[in-house]
Amino acid sequence: MPRPISARIHLDAVRHNLQLVKRTAASSRVWAVIKANAYGHGIERIYPALAEADGIALLDLDEAVRVRELGWTRPILLLEGIFEPEDVELADRHRLVVTVHCDDQLHMLKAARPRERIDIQLKMNSGMNRLGYRPAEFEGAWERASGIEAIGSIGLMSHFANADDGAIDWQIDEFDAATRDLPGTRSLSNSAAVLWHPRAHRDWVRPGTILYGASPTGCARHIEGFSLRAAMTLESRIIGVQTLDAGETIGYGRTFTADRPMRIGVVACGYADGYPRHAPAGTPVTVDGVRTHIVGRVSMDMLTVDLTPCPAAGIGSSVELWGEHVKVDEVAEPSGTIGYELMCALARRVPVSIDAGVSSEPEARSA
Repeated sequence: MPRPISARIHLDAVRHNLQLVKRTAASSRVWAVIKANAYGHGIERIYPALAEADGIALLDLDEAVRVRELGWTRPILLLEGIFEPEDVELADRHRLVVTVHCDDQLHMLKAARPRERIDIQLKMNSGMNRLGYRPAEFEGAWERASGIEAIGSIGLMSHFANADDGAIDWQIDEFDAATRDLPGTRSLSNSAAVLWHPRAHRDWVRPGTILYGASPTGCARHIEGFSLRAAMTLESRIIGVQTLDAGETIGYGRTFTADRPMRIGVVACGYADGYPRHAPAGTPVTVDGVRTHIVGRVSMDMLTVDLTPCPAAGIGSSVELWGEHVKVDEVAEPSGTIGYELMCALARRVPVSIDAGVSSEPEARSA
């Protein structure tokens, strides 16, 4: 028998979350962000749930080619653009929209001779200070781009530094002032701005983590009112039971001491499966549907849980590490990280199945 840990990908949850985005930003088109192999869910696995997206956004040319090979005919956006002159030929062949954030990329496009003009998204550094042209440089970059024969349409985009805590008006103002006289579609909103900042919705929005049911802030409480659904369930089973007397410890480092007689369940899940090693005692799980918590240190292949709230549980009892009942952010937050990281960190050794729900293949239609 295989080890009992597994993950399930829920396509209806992705469909549901995408529809929520479309209702929330009803006047915008949607780039569905599937970078990092769809945040660890698997591009090929979630592809059938993307039928209602207007475009797909990702990072790697390899990922873009995979999406085209799946049959996607609508726009695909390379969020970091091209890195080498050879990338232009692939962008041309697969009809990719290319983010341009520096003159080196403009030079590569200027030197290219694509069969068709390549549409771009010109990126402004409105305060994030990672990629993009500063506001004072932006119009000049647009003028240089508009003079390049290989470039087709020019969209305008930026990225927020802290949309999750509400302070984005300064970036919007910088963007609007620098682009006031420029044509082109606008794209500003990441997941947090989709949920909380209608002013930033513009022509296109770029939801990422909320497509998978995780919070943009890393705090599950902040998305309670939005009915987002978890796209991934990580589950396992209890493979052993120990009874501790008061004063006894459990696990490496003896970090947990029982303050009373306790039954402890040993779960087939550890940091080699993608569960955070630094998850502290008290991090929630469910056992046979009953909410309880881990105790002791997470080890490579196992963790331990308190069976006090579920006295009937024993070997073979089901355990949800995160999913519908335990939000991934509830595991990430006490572990000092965010749900994005846990989803992306799901280990290859964990078997993954697909809960297809209602089948709906993305239709083939031209970009």
